[in-house]
Amino acid sequence: MTRALPNAARTKLLVFGGLACAAVALAAFSSFLCPYDPNAQDLANALASPGGGHWAGTDRYGRDVLSRVIAGAHASVLAALVLVAISGSLGAVIGVACGWFGGRLDALLMRTSDVFLAFPGLVFALAVAGVLGGGVHNAVIALAVISWPKYARIARGLTLARRNEAYVQAARMSGCTTVQLMVRHLLPNIAGPVLVTAVLDIGTMMVELAGLSFLGLGAQPPAAEWGSMMSDNRSLLQTAPWTVLAPGVAIFVAVSVFNLFADALRDWIDPANRASGYGCQGLLKKNPPDSADSA
Repeated sequence: MTRALPNAARTKLLVFGGLACAAVALAAFSSFLCPYDPNAQDLANALASPGGGHWAGTDRYGRDVLSRVIAGAHASVLAALVLVAISGSLGAVIGVACGWFGGRLDALLMRTSDVFLAFPGLVFALAVAGVLGGGVHNAVIALAVISWPKYARIARGLTLARRNEAYVQAARMSGCTTVQLMVRHLLPNIAGPVLVTAVLDIGTMMVELAGLSFLGLGAQPPAAEWGSMMSDNRSLLQTAPWTVLAPGVAIFVAVSVFNLFADALRDWIDPANRASGYGCQGLLKKNPPDSADSA
């Protein structure tokens, strides 16, 4: 199976894939990349405008805004990745089990997912986070509770469509157990749409984590997190706008990168792009054999 893509699509995949990897690397090694201690206060240099030794200025406590934005990537980006990994894995397992076994298990879990989907997601997350208390870990748990149904629905639909395919029946006749069938044969063939949904969901989770932190239900001061930084400095929007714009721009750029990467990944996975003008089938479409020669 060819994976040929147009040069523009391939370039898009490489560029945004590289930027997404760079964002993850920035989050993982943020403590080594900060030019200053993100929590070090210097009241004599409070609310300094961007320039000089502080490229993004300082906040009301004299803390370097750029260092806090870089340090905030750890909580914002990595927490979103962990959240998507948890909700995506849980939802995919539930969806595959429901689609494969059916019966009462399917009815019970799908009706449960309907209950979760009936509530506005962020409102439900606010309620769960309010019960659990503040903190990034509790915010991740709250959002994971309301995020798994979408993956379960996707995985269930794909499982129902593929469980009677010839390769599944052949594997069953060869003596594979149910677990082997699902892990070796079914999951790899439904992973594409689930993976694209998960990558696209990273940006959404980053925004929702920032929203919970903005409302005081996520990261707690003095921890650096983009949503909490915007909340702490929202009263300074007119007098020191850089304290709010810097984390806001960071959220915008990170969400855009992951959304564009998900779009490029979808183009790469989509079989239509491999057959419409690229690869052997595409060459035949572009250069059909001459009828006289073929005769």
